[in-house]
Amino acid sequence: MARRTTRLEDLAGLAGVSISTVSRALNDSPSINQRTKEKVWALAREHDYPFRRYMAAAPTESPAIAVVVPQPQGREGWLSDPFFLELFAGVGEAARQRDCDFTVSHVAPMSYEDLKDLMGTMRVEGVIFLGQADLHPHLNRLAETEHRFAVWGAQLPGQNYCCIGSDNLLGGRRAALHLARLGRKRIAFLGDTEPPEAEQRWRGYQAGLVQAGLTPDPDLSVPAHFEVESAEASVDALIRKGVEFDGVVAASDLIALGAIRALKRSGRKVPGDVSVIGYDNVPFARYSSPALTTVAQDVSRAGRLLVSKLLDHGGEGAMSSERVPTDLIVRESCGG
Repeated sequence: MARRTTRLEDLAGLAGVSISTVSRALNDSPSINQRTKEKVWALAREHDYPFRRYMAAAPTESPAIAVVVPQPQGREGWLSDPFFLELFAGVGEAARQRDCDFTVSHVAPMSYEDLKDLMGTMRVEGVIFLGQADLHPHLNRLAETEHRFAVWGAQLPGQNYCCIGSDNLLGGRRAALHLARLGRKRIAFLGDTEPPEAEQRWRGYQAGLVQAGLTPDPDLSVPAHFEVESAEASVDALIRKGVEFDGVVAASDLIALGAIRALKRSGRKVPGDVSVIGYDNVPFARYSSPALTTVAQDVSRAGRLLVSKLLDHGGEGAMSSERVPTDLIVRESCGG
């Protein structure tokens, strides 16, 4: 019979400490006292648990974290999304300021078992998940026994894990209200509302319309993936159906750019005929033609919060969630 592989929780039981403490000890974290480290190292050697065995002779004080990007079902090219590249940069700069190494994992977890295996094999201080994809219930379950992770994503009801995210409801509402104040009456929403962040932006958009005295029209809520081509196709379909609209709130800047391309191709002027607002404030937004009005998310602050949650957490108990502010950046595409 094959010998059973030793797991992180096995070492925790043998040492009489938490899984988080074992993980930190195996990574030579300065937050764990030397006696506990040596006890854990000895047990790891005795039970053939793989770890950096040179640490006892040459300990390192530099912490390390890992970044994991779950991939929503049916989505390709998630890692190349401009907003996520910005978020990577925010995490990287924050890690550098803390003298912390960080790696980007190739793993794309799809289940609770994937998450558990990932946390059990990562030899790092903690893991940052950029996005929740379809993992919210699995992350909640993981948080029952594991506290070495933080998530960038939407704040959801009954959330038991640490989540850093922007106020998507407020961002969507501010975008819709701004277009309504400009006199736009038929304001469309473009975006795939399955991801929780986009769904919250859509609900904020609807709340903004109601606040402005406008009635939400189901025909003006149009699905579009976070891709330029998908947004172009969605706007083309609206125009072919003869649906009248004079404003667009897009769930992302990529979607807004696709909308502008389709509108121009149809002979409509932006912002003369249709005002457009995006979401994210990625670098190309200010350089598009016309320059894109957008809802900015503070990715630098998000990166600092995600990194500090992991490095400053004692390893026991849940970390608190926080929201980063959003800001409406007014440029040319909305006309005022």
